[in-house]
Amino acid sequence: MSKKDIVTDTASVSEKPEKPSKPKKNLKKFKYGSMSFVVIALVIVLVVIVNLICSMLAKRSPLKIDLTADNRYEISDESIDAIKGLKQDVEITVTFPESNFASMGSYYQQMYMAYYGLNVDIPYEMIPSVLEKYEMYSKQGSGNIKVQYVDMNKDPDIIAKYRKFYNNDIPEGSIIVFSGNNDNGRVKVITQEEVIQMITPSNSSTNTAVTMNFVGESTITSAILSVTDSNPIKTAFASQMNGVSITGQGYESMTADFMTFLGKNGYDCTVIDIATDELNPEEYDFVVVPMPAVDFSADIIGKLGDFLYNGGNYQKNMLYIPNLYVNDLPNITEFLADWSIQVDESAVLDDTNWIETYQGFNQNVNIKLTVNDTESVGNLPNDTLPIVAPATRKLSILTKNNDNITKSVLKSMDTSYDQDNSQTGTRDAVIESIKETSVGLDRYSSHLLVFGSSFMISNSLLTQTNAFNNANVIMGMINTMTGKEASAVIPEKALQQALITPTASQMNGIKIFTIYVIPSVVAVAGIIVFLRRRNK
Repeated sequence: MSKKDIVTDTASVSEKPEKPSKPKKNLKKFKYGSMSFVVIALVIVLVVIVNLICSMLAKRSPLKIDLTADNRYEISDESIDAIKGLKQDVEITVTFPESNFASMGSYYQQMYMAYYGLNVDIPYEMIPSVLEKYEMYSKQGSGNIKVQYVDMNKDPDIIAKYRKFYNNDIPEGSIIVFSGNNDNGRVKVITQEEVIQMITPSNSSTNTAVTMNFVGESTITSAILSVTDSNPIKTAFASQMNGVSITGQGYESMTADFMTFLGKNGYDCTVIDIATDELNPEEYDFVVVPMPAVDFSADIIGKLGDFLYNGGNYQKNMLYIPNLYVNDLPNITEFLADWSIQVDESAVLDDTNWIETYQGFNQNVNIKLTVNDTESVGNLPNDTLPIVAPATRKLSILTKNNDNITKSVLKSMDTSYDQDNSQTGTRDAVIESIKETSVGLDRYSSHLLVFGSSFMISNSLLTQTNAFNNANVIMGMINTMTGKEASAVIPEKALQQALITPTASQMNGIKIFTIYVIPSVVAVAGIIVFLRRRNK
């Protein structure tokens, strides 16, 4: 081998082979993949933040929109203001499962169909939604409302703590409203019958056309205010005498309805026998004498006088409502005269300022009244609504040589007249008389309030708070007289017939679809798009 060949072979051996080049990274694919992860992470964080914010807001403000024509799932401004003003916590315990409300609606709907052949919407399932609003609005005030549903068949001992503060039985189907602690508490039980009556036919309903009203809000709000009222007005209804009703036939139900009305507005009412029971000023603050058809004995008159005098301390109050059909009551007449008030036999009529009612009287007997003393009535939520006094007796202020302060609170219109005097002009329809004493710089007084019309307290006028002002005016006068803080007169709610009323199971299906199915579909679609872009 030649030297030249050796050199050539050496050169060829020393020449190193080239290394294979590494594949270039797909920067575009990495860029889009990273951005997808970032976007997904940001969306998840945003959803979590939005849910937290919504959860916090939901505890204080309604996030659900009530699209019903009658706004049935919302509560009134009167209830909201009362709830926000609470200073104590309240527990509301429903003694049956929440699903029972829907079952109640179906049952009574079938009953109306069976008896009247009418398809009537009776939406008891709205009550849990209303209770939820009480919970929510309470978080905007100092007191807190907690609602719970218990099954007494499975756990009957769960309401044991309420029984120690309540003398009567607490049956299944009732709603318990409680405020306090284990040592000191107050209980109000809304009975099963009252729960059923939360949705009731309106006064304008007939056998061929039924419209329903929701009056449950008034029951619930009044129960809450009752257990949180630290100073309820103890009220004696002197509606019996020697074991017999003083009103005579026809007025018992009106008296019972009026007592219920006062009870719903913070007055702790007890029926007493004015002849045999003691009217103790230490036990009662207020006495109501409703529509007596018989005269009182001198002893009973003395009992009423002693109550109002209160050993010279005064600070007691009385409401007297005359009987339309009875006039010859000399002892009661003398008692009223001592307070400078006279109930005349003559009825007040008005051919111009009257309004249609369901009392069954002639039209010009259902006269309108006007407020003559705004201080005695207080502020009215809506002073445009009429005050109606069906078949009112004319009242007169007597001029007597005493120190009574007597004033006309409500008057008829200047177009009115009475049976004894056809000359038109205003007539007194509600009068208040005050007796007072002074101790140093302090003044103490007792009050006697007299209505001319017994029918102005009828249940049909007191419950129709959207049509008449009787409830607000009467409570305003009584609250001012007794010194009680203004209570909430809750308007009833007329329920319109629902064209589409989903059942409870349908509502549950809608809830599952909107909360779980739709978000899951969106999430799956997002994952599919992400994977497809990643694999490109």
